[in-house]
Amino acid sequence: MKAKKKSKLTRIVLGVFLIAAVALLAAGISWGRGNVDPATGEALGLVGTAWALLPPILAIGLALITKEVYVSLFFGCAVGALYYGLGQPVDATVHLFDTMIGKVSDNLGIVIFLVILGIIVALMNKSGGSRAYGEWARKAIKTRRGAQLSTFLLGCVIFVDDYFNCLTVGNVMRPVTDAHQISRAKLAYIIDSTAAPVCIIAPISSWAAAVAGMVEGTDGLALFIRAIPFNYYALLTLLTVVLISALNIDFGPMRTFEYNARYKDDLYTTPERPYADSEEEEVSSRGRVMDLILPVVVLIAACILGLIYTGGFFDPASEYYMDLVQSFANCSATSGLMYGGFVAILFAFVYFVLIRRNISFESFADSVPAGFKAMVPAILILTFAWTISGITSSLGAADFVAGFIYTYARGLSSFLPAIIFLIACGLAFATGTSWGTFGILIPIIVEVFPNGSTIQVIGISACMAGAVMGDHCSPISDTTIMSSTGAQCSHLDHVATQLPYVLTVAAVCFVSYLFAGFIQNVFVNLAIGVVLMAAVLLILKKASGRAAPGRAG
Repeated sequence: MKAKKKSKLTRIVLGVFLIAAVALLAAGISWGRGNVDPATGEALGLVGTAWALLPPILAIGLALITKEVYVSLFFGCAVGALYYGLGQPVDATVHLFDTMIGKVSDNLGIVIFLVILGIIVALMNKSGGSRAYGEWARKAIKTRRGAQLSTFLLGCVIFVDDYFNCLTVGNVMRPVTDAHQISRAKLAYIIDSTAAPVCIIAPISSWAAAVAGMVEGTDGLALFIRAIPFNYYALLTLLTVVLISALNIDFGPMRTFEYNARYKDDLYTTPERPYADSEEEEVSSRGRVMDLILPVVVLIAACILGLIYTGGFFDPASEYYMDLVQSFANCSATSGLMYGGFVAILFAFVYFVLIRRNISFESFADSVPAGFKAMVPAILILTFAWTISGITSSLGAADFVAGFIYTYARGLSSFLPAIIFLIACGLAFATGTSWGTFGILIPIIVEVFPNGSTIQVIGISACMAGAVMGDHCSPISDTTIMSSTGAQCSHLDHVATQLPYVLTVAAVCFVSYLFAGFIQNVFVNLAIGVVLMAAVLLILKKASGRAAPGRAG
C-alpha cells in the first residue's frame, strides 16, 4: 500500500514538474523573442541572461524525481537547445547535435581512456587478480574502518588528475570494501571526496595548472599555494571522510545503505545495480595479488609519464621545454591519460598472455568488448553532461554570472568570500564544471581585490572551494559520474547519498568564510573551520544514533 501511494505521489510530482517546465520553456522563448536592444533594435535573445541556467536545473530536478538520468539529461539538453534557437525546432536540433559532436570530439581521449580502463579491469578479473587481491585484503585489512581509511589514503596518493583518481581507486579498492560489507554508495562517496578535493590542494596536478593559468599579472602557482590553507571545502571534506570512517558516522540516506550492506549483505540497497552482472564471469584459478597490483602500478606510472610528455618534459632541446612542475601545468589530461592507458594495455597483453599465461589470446580478445560494454553507462552520461554544459555555455551563463557579481557584490568586501563561495557552488552545480567556474569568477576576483592581498587570496580560495563543492555533488559533473562508475554504483544513488555530507561541509565552509572575511588570519580561520566541522559531525552522530535506519528503493 505504501509503495502504491509513493508511486502515485511520484507521478503527481512528475506531472507538476513537467507542466512547470513546459510553462518555463514557453515563457523563456517568448521573453527571448522580445528581448531587443532598444538603441539598435538588434535581437538579443536569451544569451547572457538568467534563463541560461534553467536547462541544467530542470535536468537535475527531473533526474531526482524520475531516477532516469539519461532521459533527464537529454531533456535538459533539448530545453537548452530550444532556448538557443528561440523555439525554432530545426535551429534547436542542429545546435543540439553540433554541440554534442563537438564536445565528444574535444573529450574523445577521455572516452578512449574509459574504454581502455574497462578492458584492463576485465583482464584483471579474468586473470583472477581481483579475487586474489580481495582474499588478501580480507586477511590484511581486518576492519571496516581500515577498509575505508585505506581507500581514503589511496585517493590522496593518486592526486595528479581527478578522472584517473576516480577510476583507479574504485577498481583497486572495490574488492576490499566489498569484503568488509561497505556499501557501493559509501565507496563512491569516499572516491569522490578524494578526487577533486585532493587535486585542488595539490600543487602538482592538472587542477593547479588550470587555476594558475587563469591568474594574470602575478605568479599564479604561488598564489595557488597561498590559497591552499583557505580552501576550507577541500580540507574539511578530507577531515570529514577521516572522521566518519574512524568514528563510524553515517547520516541521511547513506545510513540506510550502510545498514543494509553490513547487516543484510546488500551492497546496493536499491534495485538499480547496473554493474552486478559483471561480477558473474569466469575467472582463472591461478590468480595472484600481483595480477592486480602490477597492471595498476604500470597504469599509474604510464599515465603520469603521458601527462608530463604532453606538457613538454621529454623535449629538452626544444625552446618550449618545460621542467616537471611546468609540464604538469602545461599538460593535456585528455591526451596524457589516453597515451598512458594504451601503454598499460600493451603491458597487460604481454604480462597476462605471454608471461603469466593465465589468460588465453581468445579471452584477451573477449575482454575488449566486455570492457567497452562496462563503460557504456558512464560514456552515455558523460556525453549528455558535456552536451548540456556546452549548451549552457553557448547561452552565456558565464557572462550573466560574471556581470551579476561585478555589479552587485563588489562593495561587500568582507562578506564577499562567503558570497563568492555560494555563487561558485550554484554555478558549478548547475553546469557540472568546476574549471568553467574558475574561468568565470577568478578574473573578476583578481580585479575586485587588491593584488596580492590576503583578502584576494581568500576570495580565490572561496571560488575554488565553491566550484569543487558544486562539482562534487552535481549529477552532471564528470567526476561525480566517474566516481559512481569506479565504485560500480548506481549514479543517482551516489548523488542522493552523498548530498547530505556535501551540504553539511558546505554549511560549515560558509560560516568559515564569513569569519575569514573579517579575521583574515590563516591559522585562526582554519582552526575555526576544523572545530566547527568536528562538532557538527559529533552532533550528527549522536542524533542519527537515536533513529532507526529508514528505507530506500
